Amino acid sequence: MHPVRDLLLHTVAIEELYPTQITVGMREVRAKRKHWRHVGKKGAFLGGHLIPVIQGPKRRLYVIDHHHLALALHEEGVEKVAITVLADLSKLDKEAFWTYLDNRGWMHPYDSKGKRRPYAALPRRVSGLVDDPFRSLAGELRRAGGFAKDTTPFSEFLWADFLRRRVNRPRVIDSFTQALEQALRLAKSEDASYLPGWCGPVPGD
Repeated sequence: MHPVRDLLLHTVAIEELYPTQITVGMREVRAKRKHWRHVGKKGAFLGGHLIPVIQGPKRRLYVIDHHHLALALHEEGVEKVAITVLADLSKLDKEAFWTYLDNRGWMHPYDSKGKRRPYAALPRRVSGLVDDPFRSLAGELRRAGGFAKDTTPFSEFLWADFLRRRVNRPRVIDSFTQALEQALRLAKSEDASYLPGWCGPVPGD
């Protein structure tokens, strides 16, 4: 299949979009909701934040990035978003389609405990995405300078999995600031050196 980048701006209903992941970080979703409320030219904002999708079987549109933004806009009452179609895979059968997305790194079928689930476990609507507190922690860790933004697909989920194995879950939920401080220390360690965007230990530490 040859990727087809659609340069025309299309708008579709958010509820017509199919996620390719199970979880999001709800802290990040809330931050995006807050930002949206203060956006002046909302039409221009939407036009500058296209949701990348793949056209799949039955010509359904599958989101492969910006799930947090799509959910935030949905929760703010926005009905439609602008999309860009990165590839048309509508001729594939369902199994071939999922296999292709999986091998291209265009999906992340892991639940809120970091366990891989079957493709059927993916929510059928953006509104069905669930919270993974470690994804929130990873997002905040990046914003705090714990690691650099990277083009590796689902890089923040890789960091979330790293943190999930080392930070107590109740701490993330009940004492987020303390969890972030611990995450910042962990991000400097050699244990994290395999992760995308790793910035290395601070000299003298």
